[in-house]
Amino acid sequence: MKARFQADADLHQTIVSIVVRREAGVDFQTAPAAELIGLDDLEVLAIAAREGRIVVSHDQSTMPDHFAEFIQNQTSPGLLIVPQHLSLVVAAEELLLIWHASEAKEWINRISFLPL
Repeated sequence: MKARFQADADLHQTIVSIVVRREAGVDFQTAPAAELIGLDDLEVLAIAAREGRIVVSHDQSTMPDHFAEFIQNQTSPGLLIVPQHLSLVVAAEELLLIWHASEAKEWINRISFLPL
């Protein structure tokens, strides 16, 4: 099964747009569509886990620690951290590579920082 992505509220929307424009088959839900605006990291991780979606975030300061806490008691489809300095196009290309070259099960309880 292909990975499904969930943007958190701080992810630049253009990344989602580029990914979906280049590959229409990618299931990449925006934060507004999932009603994540204003939620804390643990709530975002829980909602994404219930929906089987890998969280994609720019938040390098708090999300990794909250992810480590979350997977102590629950299973997560994964977390991908996109550094703010990474160009939007490169970020989209990395996500497309992940989508094309891996299966969702490979990301379970795994955190990765782009570029891979």
